Order: sequence, then structure tokens, then C-alpha cells
Amino acid sequence: MFDLILTQTLNGLASASSLFLVASGLSIIFGVTRIVNFAHGSLYMLGAYIGWTLVTWLGPTSGLGFWGGVGLAALLVAVIGVVIEVAILRRIYQAPELFQLLATFGVVLMIQDIALATWGAEDKLGPRAPGFKSFVILFDNRFPTYELLLIAIGPLVLALLWFLFQKTRWGTLVRAATQDREMVAALGVNQRLLFTSVFAFGAGLAGLGGALQLPREAATLHMDLSMISEAFVVVVVGGLGSVTGAYLAAVLIGILHAFGILIFPKITLVLVFLVMAVVLVVKPYGLMGRRPVGAARGTATAEPLLRPADRAAKLAGLVALILLAAAPLVTPDYLLLTLTELVIFALFAASLHFMMGPGGMASFGHAAYFGLGAYGAALAVKWLGAPMEPALIFAPFLAGIAGVIFGWFCVRLSGVYLAMLTLAFAQIAWATAFQWVELTGGDNGILGVWPSHWAVSKTAFYYLALAICAACVVLLRVMVFSPLGYALRAARDNPLRTEAIGIDTMRVQWVAFTIAAFAAGIAGALFAFFKGSVFPTYMAIPRSVDALLMVLLGGVQTVSGPIVGAFAYAGLSEQLMKMTMYWRFTLGLSIVLLVVLFPRGLVGGFLALRERRDRSDKDGAVVTRLATEGAP
Repeated sequence: MFDLILTQTLNGLASASSLFLVASGLSIIFGVTRIVNFAHGSLYMLGAYIGWTLVTWLGPTSGLGFWGGVGLAALLVAVIGVVIEVAILRRIYQAPELFQLLATFGVVLMIQDIALATWGAEDKLGPRAPGFKSFVILFDNRFPTYELLLIAIGPLVLALLWFLFQKTRWGTLVRAATQDREMVAALGVNQRLLFTSVFAFGAGLAGLGGALQLPREAATLHMDLSMISEAFVVVVVGGLGSVTGAYLAAVLIGILHAFGILIFPKITLVLVFLVMAVVLVVKPYGLMGRRPVGAARGTATAEPLLRPADRAAKLAGLVALILLAAAPLVTPDYLLLTLTELVIFALFAASLHFMMGPGGMASFGHAAYFGLGAYGAALAVKWLGAPMEPALIFAPFLAGIAGVIFGWFCVRLSGVYLAMLTLAFAQIAWATAFQWVELTGGDNGILGVWPSHWAVSKTAFYYLALAICAACVVLLRVMVFSPLGYALRAARDNPLRTEAIGIDTMRVQWVAFTIAAFAAGIAGALFAFFKGSVFPTYMAIPRSVDALLMVLLGGVQTVSGPIVGAFAYAGLSEQLMKMTMYWRFTLGLSIVLLVVLFPRGLVGGFLALRERRDRSDKDGAVVTRLATEGAP
């Protein structure tokens, strides 16, 4: 028994060292630049691929070839990090944090297709490390020496980082910027150079972590997203900006992974996120995190005002609705199916916007309520024998109940901590659907979820989806400009003052969270009947990212933004997939360009241009009037 415990502990520590290398770089980058770098997992993947190429070229059998290739891979990834920071991120440091996240996700899509075009779709098996190909005997069990090396690398890197941050001027600046970067700038420090160096350093750590994984696992095109989710967990559990906390969290997660398979095989997929949820509820800033300067509830930067639509906007919305209603008369069936999906996604995005825009509560796990709505409809049909009509009524209540429970915990946090807690709850819901095979069918899903006879035709279901989604979107818009919406915006912009005038900010946010979950459940139920089946992927991380991208692409501080963003993002994705196999690169490049050119989103950018034009016209009219009055 003791030998099994020792072996699993060592396996967990080896995994923790690899995870720490990636998570420490992510933590350092966030601590200084305040950017939630979604592309950090892509840098880890590039480290693995570039390391494989260099080691193969330099000679995998020699120590100089292998370790030289690993070191060069880390340096090259650091250089790639400099290019990303200078070419993209430097241009959007003044944009809202969520738009920076959107830009880094565009980089993820671009790097995925660059890796596909460069190395192909096949997995790349790395060589074994020279000098570490053997094993040691521990209580009659063989344990690879390379795993022992990785165990030693973790504390060694931690010690080097401590020395760097405590004993060097650059490290002192990094620590100071992590605590209060505005004060560092006021003291005359070159922020551009500091940000670039920090991003390159963090990227190099991610590249090193990827290259060191070659003897353990193959380089694949999917290792970026799998690593970034775990790295985010480690950084948040340890405390954003705390390298020591990242190491402790990495050890905790590594040990949980190692023993979870043996002790909790049924909840292995959710165990890590369950731990993150518990840590965030008990200690909101992580194990060793601190409340950042200026991050207190009540000092949030005021967002642009959400204004009711003027006559032109209302007319444009009415024309768009008429065109959608007339679409079945002129479009073929395949386009009608696309429009049905876009209409459903518009409601999905609008539901997320209700808590993000007026409420300022970003969610990385909104797909949980979309998926629960879909499962609610499917379970009502398959297990209760209900037809479509009562199933559509039952489904959003399942999502709403989850919103009540999850929201009670989430609204006690703010910023990225709230977003990560929503991700944790979403992963818990996804893992439950994936592993509760008796109820949900697991990975096989639930099939045969078909509409009632009168709604079987494509045209009839399209009109049903359009009517329900349009009504829900209009109702959400009405609530945005209701007393609830104004209280929600007040709680977002100045919680302390809002509480001082007698408004319970947490209760208001909790209600908004529940309403958003309920609306997402309606979209999920319609999607289930549209597809005729339900799978756990409906509530997976990529679906949540899709909703986030739709809202940000359209403009989070506009009412029509999520609708425009849903049609733009989903429509562009589908068309690009039909046109080229490298559609991710084109889509990612489009996202990056849109963020750089329209940092307030498509609708927000259009409104900004219109405001600038109106202001220019008013100034011109004043100048003309003054010139006329002063003329002899």
C-alpha cells in the first residue's frame, strides 16, 4: 500500500512541476499587464512542437542536441511572445480587459492553424531524454528517472524566480507593478519595455514547460486548450500574481490528479474544478493572493452609459425583424437552418449580455445553463414522455434553479475571480452530464428529441424559434431599462454608494444572474429540438467561449451588440469552415483586427463614430453661427 501511495505522490509532483512552469508564466503576465492571456496554452503547445523540431534536427541521442533543443525552444517561444505583445496587445492595453481576452483568443485560433499547416495533424512523439532513459526501484516499483528530474525542476525554478524577483532591479519593478502599476508608471518606469519583457519571460516559461513534456507525451494540436484550463485553475487557486501560490496550487492539483483516479474515479473530471470552487468561496483571492490596489468593490471604473434606442435604431431593428420573418419565402432550406441556429445563438448571447453589460459580471461558464436547458428538454421528452410544448416550459426552470444555486456563490466575488468560479461550476455541470451515463447517456448523449408534429418542418420551427427568441430578447431589453436594470448598473459602477442608498447589491446581481441563466435555458431547449439530440459538449468550455465572443464582438456596452455579434461570429465561422480548412486562422485574424480597430465592439464602434460625427457637426454649427453673428 505504501509503495502505491509513494508512486502516485511522485507522479503527482512530476505533473505539478510541468504545470507550475506554465502557470507561473501566466501568473506573472497577469500580475503586471492585467491581461487574462488565453493564448498562454498556445505558447505551451508551440514550445512542444518547436522543441520536437529542434531536438530532431540537432540530434535526440546526444545530451547537447536534446537539452540544447529544449532551451532554444523556450527562447524562440519568448521571441514569439514579444511579437504578440508588440504587434497586438500593446495596441489594446487601454481597451477593457475582456476585449484583451477576446484578442488573445483570436491569437489561439491563429496559432492552431499555423501549427496545423507547419507540423500537420499527426501527433509528434518526442524522444526520451539522454541520461534519463532508465528507472529507479522504489519499494519494488519502477519509477522513471526523468520524472524525478521534473520533480526537482519545479522547486529549482521556484528558487530562481524568488531570487530574480527579490534580488534584481527588474524583479523589484515586476513586484511593484503587480501591486500598483499606475504608481510604477508615475515614477517614470518605461511601462512598454516592462510589459514586453514580462510577456516574453512568461512566454518563455510556457515554451519551456511544453518542450520538457516531449519525453512524457506527444505534441498535439489540442494540448493548448487542455493546458490553459488547468493553468487558469492553478493561477486562481494559488492567487493571481503569486508565484509561490502557483507552485502550491500546482502541487495540490497534481496530487489530486494522481490520487483522484484511484480514490474518486467517478468524479475525476470535476475534482480539480470542485477544489477551485471551494477555494474561491472560502478564500476569494486564492491561497496566497492579495486584493489588488484599486480592485475593491466600489472603485470600479464607470462604464459607458447604456442608452435607450433612438428612432433610427428602433426602425433598424424593426426592418431586421421583418427581413428575418420574410426569410423563409426566399431562402433555401440549408440557409433557413443556418438562420434558425443564428436566432437561437442571438438569445444565448443576449442572456449572457444581461449579466455582463448592465451587471459587469463576466462569465466563463454560461454554457452550463444553455446545456442544462437542452438537457431539461431532452429529459422531459425521454423520461417523462412530455411533448415539445411542456418540455420547453420545464427546461428553462432547470437552468434557472442552477442559476439560483451557482449565482448565490458567484455574486460574492468580482472580476476574474467571479468569471473563474462560473467556469468551475460549468465544468462541474459538464462532468456530471458526461459521467452520469444512466441518466444522460454520457458521451452518447440523448437522441430523438424532436419537435411536435406541427413544428417538424424547417419553416415552422424557424418561426417558432424566431418568435420565442425575439420575445425573450425584447423582454431582456425592457428589463435593462427597468428599475432592476438601473439598480444593476449602479451596483456595477459604485457598489458602496449603491448600498449606502439602501439597495442590496448582491441580491440585485443574484436576480440578474438567475434571469440570465433562465434565458440561456430557453435557448438551450430550442437548440435541443433543433438538433434532435443533446450531448455534454453543449455545456463545455468552447460553447461558453462562443457566447463570450459573441457579446464582446458586438459590444458589451450596447443593447443590440450581442445580437449583432451572434450573427457576425456564428455566421462568419460557418462560412469560413466551408471555404477553407484553415478557417481558424482567418477567423482569429478577423477577431484581432476587429478588437484593434473597434475596441468597443462592432455596434459600440459604430456608435462611437456616430457620436464623433454628431459632435463635429455641432461644433461646425457653433462656429458657423458665431461667424455669422460676428459678421458686419
